[in-house]
Amino acid sequence: MKSEILRLLKESGGYVSGQQLCGRFKVSRTAVWKMIEQLKKEGYEIEAVRNKGYRLVDSPDVLSRAEILSLTDTLWAAREVVCFAETDSTNIQARAYGEKGSAHGTLFVAEKQNAGKGRRGRGWESPAGLSIYMSILLRPDILPQHAPMLTLVMAVSAAEGIREAAGQEVQIKWPNDIVLNKKKLCGILTEMSTEIDYINYVVIGVGINVNQEEFPEELRDKATSLRIETGRSVKRAGIIAAVMERFEKNYEIFAETQDLSGLQEIYHSFLANVDCDVRVLEPGNEYNAHALGINERGELIVRTEDGERKNVFAGEVSVRGICGYV
Repeated sequence: MKSEILRLLKESGGYVSGQQLCGRFKVSRTAVWKMIEQLKKEGYEIEAVRNKGYRLVDSPDVLSRAEILSLTDTLWAAREVVCFAETDSTNIQARAYGEKGSAHGTLFVAEKQNAGKGRRGRGWESPAGLSIYMSILLRPDILPQHAPMLTLVMAVSAAEGIREAAGQEVQIKWPNDIVLNKKKLCGILTEMSTEIDYINYVVIGVGINVNQEEFPEELRDKATSLRIETGRSVKRAGIIAAVMERFEKNYEIFAETQDLSGLQEIYHSFLANVDCDVRVLEPGNEYNAHALGINERGELIVRTEDGERKNVFAGEVSVRGICGYV
């Protein structure tokens, strides 16, 4: 009920009468008043005027279940939300819940992680109250070899959601880093539990730098945040809602074909590497090439310096710009 009251207050833009809330949720005026008082204690500024009702004046930057649900308009993505004040990592928690049978689309969100990690086991800085650390649990009806493409589905969704919620023209550094002004803004990590021909579950973790004002010296030339780039604080729950709404739509497009053919155009519109010279880093082999875009499997198509076209698979190599990160 709390999330629905919040949704009504946010959507109304004005006063919502206590009688209207009582009728909507079939509860007493006392029950409504108690819920409003609880929201006030959580930091919501709510004005109460006799004969008018309640009006939401301002919302805090909190990552609560009620706040996220009040903003999210989806059918299955993030319809169930599990929030942690602090945890090891949302991916670890999502995998644990996945083993227990939690539903497709369950979202896990933390204010702070103490064991966050990125690609290839690298650490991911996870300070409290500043950024987004979230993971979605999926139970896709696809073959295991198709699951890695879900990482690119999330990349497109994160880019669209950040652009919509924060108004920033972000890009994707293939395959799944979201960059802004040539610095990393968001990382995505996909893990899964599979049998030979069956997926038990997939977990996609997303870390977005939102309100950091500075980074450690070794990261300053590689990482950025929305606050650094915009000069203002950004509320995180709205970004989560926007990303989840875009992901649900893009996931359904992917599920129809079980490839990226339906998302190639929008992915290319965000791709920072397209039509650019890149450095391909293969184990034991590095070479320069010209990036042409992705194919329907999400592989990066490149043309080498001797004119050969190659498809680069993300799980085996990484790509950098000739003169920097992008």
